[in-house]
Amino acid sequence: MTAAEAAIGAAAQSPAADHWRWRTFQWPAVRGFLMSTVVYPVTGIGLLLALWWLGGWAIENNEDVSSFAGFAPAPAFAALGDLIASGGLWDVIHPSLYRIGMGLLWAVLIGVPVGVAIGLFASLREITHVPFQFLRMISPLAWMPVAVLAFATWDGAIVFLIAVAAVWPVLFSTAQGVRRIDPLWFKVAKNLGADGVQLLRRVILPAIGQDIFAGVRLAVGVAWIVLVPAEYLGVTSGLGYAINDARDTLEYDMLAAIVVVIGVIGFFLDGICVSLIKRFSWHQQD
Repeated sequence: MTAAEAAIGAAAQSPAADHWRWRTFQWPAVRGFLMSTVVYPVTGIGLLLALWWLGGWAIENNEDVSSFAGFAPAPAFAALGDLIASGGLWDVIHPSLYRIGMGLLWAVLIGVPVGVAIGLFASLREITHVPFQFLRMISPLAWMPVAVLAFATWDGAIVFLIAVAAVWPVLFSTAQGVRRIDPLWFKVAKNLGADGVQLLRRVILPAIGQDIFAGVRLAVGVAWIVLVPAEYLGVTSGLGYAINDARDTLEYDMLAAIVVVIGVIGFFLDGICVSLIKRFSWHQQD
């Protein structure tokens, strides 16, 4: 090796060269990560807050609706801060989380087995198609009178309404996942001596995990929307009750603060579902 070649090799191994290579090969990836996780979300939130502020300013400067000025961001966040400082926020959200959790639990317990069954058996799928589509198109809130009559407690009625809203996305997503399973998987499993329970545990459920959680994600969105009006049903706790109470007492800043809380909780619930979908996905992303 000549002296010139040795000098070039030493320069290539120097810290400055390593730094330049890192900037050359890593910066585009880092920039893309920062844009997708920081810049774009912050920009979107900033635009949303700007529109909110403009709406609040327009309301405040309109004599006909100036009494609703509490909807503006500043009063809303001040009321939210007071709610957090007083320790009352958990008392507001805990009953709602319990109700939606129980409603989703029943939706999964009913939707997954029924979805697996109609995905496996074509005759059952044809028999249930029209009734299920008919029931799915009925607004969950239309079942309010039935829920009030059928359940002894208000909580039971609300959980029923949430379950009615959430069961259909879980059921149909599960059924679609079962139908997409390669029939060869069943043949191989049966040739290896698998019985019905083993087929369910070793083939079907692992294959449709992503579909189940995709259905749960859709169910969470629907259930979270139904929750607020459902909590107008005589209960004295929860996010829906808090909104109704703030409206009756003309505390529009508190009403807007509860709306923010609903949006934040819904966002995190959706994020949890997205993480579960990725966890059970057969297609791993790079």
